[in-house]
Amino acid sequence: MRSRGGNVRIKASRQELLAANVLLEESLARSGLDLPALFGNGLPAEIEIGPGKGAFLLERAAERPELNLLGLEWLRSYAWYAADRARRAGLSNVRLLCADAAAVFRSALPAGSVQRVHVYFPDPWPKRKHRRRRLLTAPFLSEVRRALRLGGWLGVVTDHAEYFRFIRGALTAVPGLAEIPFQSCSAGSLTASNFERKYAAGGRPFFAVAAIRHG
Repeated sequence: MRSRGGNVRIKASRQELLAANVLLEESLARSGLDLPALFGNGLPAEIEIGPGKGAFLLERAAERPELNLLGLEWLRSYAWYAADRARRAGLSNVRLLCADAAAVFRSALPAGSVQRVHVYFPDPWPKRKHRRRRLLTAPFLSEVRRALRLGGWLGVVTDHAEYFRFIRGALTAVPGLAEIPFQSCSAGSLTASNFERKYAAGGRPFFAVAAIRHG
């Protein structure tokens, strides 16, 4: 979810990605997401917010073909890049949508439609004057709770200690979400994301929190 620099090389056009049923039309972020219809089946759906180049999303999809994985990526070039990677890997259980996650959860996702939500290394907006831009506020987490099915799981990992405290405080303000120990979805790492590899190489500590919907 951090701002990402650098160029990416996409081997397919937008129309090819749409035709391959990997990239979704951006209008769906406003008109609504019927997840069983989008994936062509009724398998449990998980969402990653800010998948970037798709490292975690694609690994999760390859390891768990019994799940549907939707990536919400606000940066168009990265949404297309991750979609192209999924197309070339032949992952039929992956979809990418270029959209603002807050808007999608507020307006497009039916209640109780999602099994898990993954948020790994969100932008902490560390300056006080910018903190209003943070995604993981109590109002947003209330929308996540609404979208999760009963017993559904939310996982967050960050390298920013102050934002971690902020997120935990926001979680306590949302009825129906209960904090639980974070359990990794990837063998040998917390998230298997590019950001984790980059930050781990620099010796940064990570902070992880999870919650389940209980009501």
